Amino acid sequence: MANRTTQAIVHFKNAFLLPGFDKPQPAGEYRVDHDEEPIEGVSRLAWHRVGSFIHLPGIGVKMSTHQMVPINAADLDAALEKDNKTS
Repeated sequence: MANRTTQAIVHFKNAFLLPGFDKPQPAGEYRVDHDEEPIEGVSRLAWHRVGSFIHLPGIGVKMSTHQMVPINAADLDAALEKDNKTS
């Protein structure tokens, strides 16, 4: 069975900084891709996340360059949780 990519939109109310970023990113909505592979040998179909990427800049921001940056999904979850607590 082939790998798959799922997409999500995340929303930050405040500027945020993920490990490996040079500078904070502004508040807004960002597209995130999660690459997953099937887990073999289970009776039901299950998927294991093998990579996550955030698209920069955020949705609706006009820039001449766009990039897809690898991130750790746990770091993204922690940043989103921190953002929710500060609002």
